[in-house]
Amino acid sequence: MRTLALSDEILMKVDKAARYIGGEVNSVMKDKNAVDIRFAMCFPDVYEIGMSNLGMMILYNMFNQREDVWCERLFSPWPDLDKVMREKKIPLFALESQEPIRDFDFLGITIGYEMCYTNILQVLDLSGIPLKSADRGEDFPIVIGGGACAYNPEPLAPFFDMFYIGEGETVYFQLMDLYKEERAKGSSRMEFLKKAAQIPGLYVPALYEVCYKEDGTIASFTPTDASVPASVEKQIVMDITDTYYPKAPVVPFIKATQDRVVLEIQRGCIRGCRFCQAGMLYRPTRERDVEFLKQKAVEMLDATGHEEISLSSLSSSDYSQLPELVNFLMEECDRRGVNISLPSLRIDAFSLDVMSKVQDIKKSSLTFAPEAGSQRQRDVINKGLTEEVILKGASDAFHAGWNRVKLYFMLGQPTETVEDMEGIALLSEKIAETYYDEIPKDQRHGKVQVVASSSFFVPKPFTPFQWARMCTKEEFLERANIVRGKFREMKNFKSLKYNWHEAELTVLEGVLARGDRRVGAVIEEAYRKGAIYDSWSEFFKNEVWMEAFKTCGVDIDFYTIRERSLDELFPWDFIDAGVSKNFLKREWQNALDAKVTPNCRMKCSGCGAAKYGGGVCFEKR
Repeated sequence: MRTLALSDEILMKVDKAARYIGGEVNSVMKDKNAVDIRFAMCFPDVYEIGMSNLGMMILYNMFNQREDVWCERLFSPWPDLDKVMREKKIPLFALESQEPIRDFDFLGITIGYEMCYTNILQVLDLSGIPLKSADRGEDFPIVIGGGACAYNPEPLAPFFDMFYIGEGETVYFQLMDLYKEERAKGSSRMEFLKKAAQIPGLYVPALYEVCYKEDGTIASFTPTDASVPASVEKQIVMDITDTYYPKAPVVPFIKATQDRVVLEIQRGCIRGCRFCQAGMLYRPTRERDVEFLKQKAVEMLDATGHEEISLSSLSSSDYSQLPELVNFLMEECDRRGVNISLPSLRIDAFSLDVMSKVQDIKKSSLTFAPEAGSQRQRDVINKGLTEEVILKGASDAFHAGWNRVKLYFMLGQPTETVEDMEGIALLSEKIAETYYDEIPKDQRHGKVQVVASSSFFVPKPFTPFQWARMCTKEEFLERANIVRGKFREMKNFKSLKYNWHEAELTVLEGVLARGDRRVGAVIEEAYRKGAIYDSWSEFFKNEVWMEAFKTCGVDIDFYTIRERSLDELFPWDFIDAGVSKNFLKREWQNALDAKVTPNCRMKCSGCGAAKYGGGVCFEKR
């Protein structure tokens, strides 16, 4: 029988003790003495967030299919337990075995967003693992990072032994086999890392050297060992039907953020929005077979007892077999009394038939993402939506019985003008007018509710906007106030609501997104000064970060408001992510010219992803 790492006395005092006890339905237990590799899989945020991460669940299932590997889970302790663990010197532990992470072979950390970086240091610190890779001896776990933020790993380079660039189903088993071989030989930690760096997709920061110019930009980025490749190539699964997918996901004891069965229907996106990092990184678009998805839906509903199933993709409307899948799920969910959720549906591809069917089971607000208020700005970002299409989509939704609409916009994008900003309010007003003009009073379900939200633009690596300047905090807030002022002028103001993201947090995200190795010192300094859970507004301490930048002598403006030259060497340029830099340069110029690029099914734009030999790039050949 397992012995819990935390005493009853501690569990009774902390918030949501079920975060820390493991033993959930479908969690995997093994004999630690019967496996060769123990892998701790970490999501550096609170349990409820981490348990909603599909990528982590896929790898957890995949690793545990190997008899010689036991993969266990861990998450960031909430601040109340963090304090107790430090006071009582309790090492961070894995949920399944309740044993210290320090004793594992690997610590794999999913890096999904920039604002979790101090939580990564929290996990290392509480585990008793030196924060910096250079300070770790032979007996410490190999710390490996993966996920979307690993595509610019440099701000975190000092803290990781290696990074996995790409989709996890590809070379992890090769890495594990190498680890077993090298351990059997008695190889040192560095000998193993040097051989691991020769596996495609694996990046070992300690084996590369960065030199800087006098102006602070990068002069060179080169391997320090002849056996190490100069470029690290993204690893990608082309047949995503014949690959790993959990039959029986772990069912949390407490409500997770995504408390439902998640069905990933495709990877990638055909649309090419110029601000969207995921749309570039996960090219080409690859679909899962509809029969496979039907089977998985039934298996996971049977194995979990969840009361909702959700389709996961960057743009669900673009899945070619969506009608067949939805019709099947509607029948299956109706029979079971299960709700179905269809996020990421595009307003220009929205099916009234699908909307009506979903409404029969679960009625909620609809979410659309115009991203910009004016047609000119939507062309700049290559959103591919006209106002006519947006209003037609809203009209269809209202006629189908909806009266609540959420709209997502982004402020501070390249070339944005006051007219573009005010267009957010004008478009919201037109949507409200559509409801009142088209829906007779006796058929309305109360007033229409249009909620518009603005995030602030952050230029991300491997997007056409990676060269763009970013607004200051003051500029962001000024733009939000312009939009808010315009909303107050609208006739249907009482039916409209407007809110916006935190500007200080956005600026910090911008530094971390495009930062280089010098930013690592700032992350460590901020952590040591108390920064943690930065993505949670109640814990975010901007003053701590500002002091850390000052202490480390790192200039925020260098990473944010400076527009890059086209010939600048970026910290992430050593990674081959599939999309070529020449393509991104063309798209950057197209943005400045407000020129729309057709989506991938309409016309190939030569982004470079065709080299993978499949997906949407080859559908019509």
